[in-house]
Amino acid sequence: MRINLVKVFLIIIIILYQTTAYSKKIDNKFNHKYLSNYFSAIISYDNQNNKDALKFFNSSKYLLQKHDNFLKEYVFSLISDGQVSKAIKQIKFSKNQNNSNFFEANILLAIDAINKKNFSNASELLYDGSIYEETSRFETIIYQTLRSYNSLFLNKEIEKKYQNFGQLDLITKAFQNCYLNSESKKSYFLDLINLNTGDYSRYLFFYLINLIEKKDYDSVRQISSTIDLLNNGLLISQAKKWIEKSNFEKFKKFFSCKNESDILGEFFFLISNLYASEEEYEKSNFYLNISNYLNPKFYFNLSLLAENYYINNNFILSKKVLENFNENDEIYNWFKEKKISQIISEIENDDNALEFIEKKYKNYKKPNIRIIFDMANIYKSLKKYNRAVEHYSLILSMIDENSSTYADVLYKRGGSYERLNDYENADKDLLKSLDIVPEDPYVMNYLAYSWLERNIKISEAIKMLERAYKQKKNDPYIIDSVGWAYYLIGDYKKAEKFLKEAIQLMPEDPIVNDHYGDILWMLDRKLQARYFWKSVLNLKETEEEMKKKALEKLLNGLDKI
Repeated sequence: MRINLVKVFLIIIIILYQTTAYSKKIDNKFNHKYLSNYFSAIISYDNQNNKDALKFFNSSKYLLQKHDNFLKEYVFSLISDGQVSKAIKQIKFSKNQNNSNFFEANILLAIDAINKKNFSNASELLYDGSIYEETSRFETIIYQTLRSYNSLFLNKEIEKKYQNFGQLDLITKAFQNCYLNSESKKSYFLDLINLNTGDYSRYLFFYLINLIEKKDYDSVRQISSTIDLLNNGLLISQAKKWIEKSNFEKFKKFFSCKNESDILGEFFFLISNLYASEEEYEKSNFYLNISNYLNPKFYFNLSLLAENYYINNNFILSKKVLENFNENDEIYNWFKEKKISQIISEIENDDNALEFIEKKYKNYKKPNIRIIFDMANIYKSLKKYNRAVEHYSLILSMIDENSSTYADVLYKRGGSYERLNDYENADKDLLKSLDIVPEDPYVMNYLAYSWLERNIKISEAIKMLERAYKQKKNDPYIIDSVGWAYYLIGDYKKAEKFLKEAIQLMPEDPIVNDHYGDILWMLDRKLQARYFWKSVLNLKETEEEMKKKALEKLLNGLDKI
């Protein structure tokens, strides 16, 4: 049970307030049942049981009308349930009683005003600076960017001043120019797509919409031909499938730069992503539901909501959100089926999950390369390496032999061969992958570690790992490999330096714990060594074979092994 300590403290204060000494100051309408219901509501909400939370909140509305904190919790619960309109109505009602002075309440009122094209009213709400004091970094971004968009909608011109929010300023400029139908909108979207500082491929979707509005279908098809289904997100992959079927009208159904609510919906989807990246899933879901309220047509964005619920083990709600996707949109439908398979794996077992996804896979008469690739990865993750090799081989027959994608599939197939102890084919694939993309740190790490495990080419493996480490000094797997390489050549002090760093980065990894234990033993730190071998036995991800070896080390040390 996850109960916020601040909330518990608040409840205690209220309970103390309800002593006989203060009873005369309390409204006669107060009932201790309100307090009980409120406490039940926050427990239900914190445990992601939103239906019960709303029931208890509705039973304690007297408190909601009297206290900001109660109102805030109720609003969050309503938004989480997708009842944004009801949340706004509640805020307006409480506003009349001077009881809704918190950040999210004022943002929702501003959104409501903009949604009704009452931009002057939104300006009044957004220019009351006292409301937005002491905000977090993300809240400052929300407030300032929302002000900028409202100014655009009101004055039909772009503010010259930007807030130094990095790439977010470029995103804002792109949509603002698009709204004004400026000729420069093309360059802004292209600038975003071509940035090397992150993945901004999503904005290719909005650029394609602009081209389709101009009926420049040749350019759309040309761009589509360059889209790699294996290395793009769901939205761009789905867009490619529509273009292949010349289904250009489909794009217009989901978004328009001329629609203020659509633009804000995309902005709040971005905010939701930012919170999700910080693992603040409650805030992420809050703003994602606002995004969906503003532009319900763009239901593909709900894939993030399904992911958030899944990460937090709320499988019932995750499956409910996934129902929004169907066979009309192949990429998202496959995403749904794959995610349900993952849920079955978590609730039941891997065998049932595999049976489910294999049945769904067979329904695709001509599965696209992305679906085949996903099946290959599923087989590999479930240690069905022969089936994985079959599917990776099929993919390799479908793509350019000189492409980075080809190199990546070779890397994955090589890894499958290695797990099958087919080292000849494993080395062949991994070396060919390095021929196509030289010095790839992850391929070098895998190949070199495989050589170390087989006790071959030790010197060459160490050199390869050192080159990989120079590129990825913070990658715990590469750090572990380098440390293990030094262990194998007897340089235990150097090995300990690297494994100590790896264990700090991945304290729950059984292989790292096992390696560190071996190194500590050779440094005559036997008590510490036994501690890490014992950890191997207790870690969730430890395989049975490794547990047997760790137990043998605990009993006999390394000397007799």
